[in-house]
Amino acid sequence: MIETVARNQSSSLRRALTILAYVEREVGGAGATLTEIADALSLNKSTVLRLAEPLIDAELLARDTASGRFRLGLGALQLGQAYLSTLDIRTVAAAQLRALQRSSGQTCHLVVPDGLEAVYIDKVESEANVRMASRVGRRVPLYRTGVGKAMLAFAGEAQLAAVLDAGLAAATAYTITEPDALRRELARVRQRGYAIDDQENEPDVRCIAAPLFDHEDRVVGAVSVSGLASRMTAAQLRRLAPEVVAAAHQISGALGSRRQEASWH
Repeated sequence: MIETVARNQSSSLRRALTILAYVEREVGGAGATLTEIADALSLNKSTVLRLAEPLIDAELLARDTASGRFRLGLGALQLGQAYLSTLDIRTVAAAQLRALQRSSGQTCHLVVPDGLEAVYIDKVESEANVRMASRVGRRVPLYRTGVGKAMLAFAGEAQLAAVLDAGLAAATAYTITEPDALRRELARVRQRGYAIDDQENEPDVRCIAAPLFDHEDRVVGAVSVSGLASRMTAAQLRRLAPEVVAAAHQISGALGSRRQEASWH
């Protein structure tokens, strides 16, 4: 008898959660009518009302008294904010960063923006004998690194203006030092979803990077794969592009972003 009651409660909970998911996913801020929910989920209207009642009590759902439409309630917002407040980008990205290193065989980085610079906050070394000069805590200019350009491309005009005002000093013969050239490069980053550092920050080092976005779709970091130019050939960069973008998309999703995965070319 107890097992039967438990099964019934579990079934009711699952169906109640499908109502919550439908309202959240399918109708957005417009809300859903009782009929729409019942038809979409193949439930009786009376069943929808019964299952929605505890969700309304918990303020996960709200029902407009005038239109009768169901919308997400304040409790859903509070629950989401509580979850997001516990997120740490380094912890969220750890598994994807390590998987990316295993797949690529190269050194992988996680960075966050700080003013005009990118700060390395995690690094997974290549198993090769050659080690990158990067280290956790190191700062590099946004404009001449793959991770920096990946973030700068989505940071907005004010941030780009600040970078340009500070000057584009060359670190190597390949560093982009002309404002118009940097703007064109950032436009390409936005179009394809990833950035490339072609020996612009360190001689003989290439990097491919993709941006990370939070629950407000603000750029909050970047992930990258870096290696010697002799290993990171044009063909290798093309092969790695979808992997880097996919890893960034997974991390961004875990941070609450709803941006669609960018295409690559």
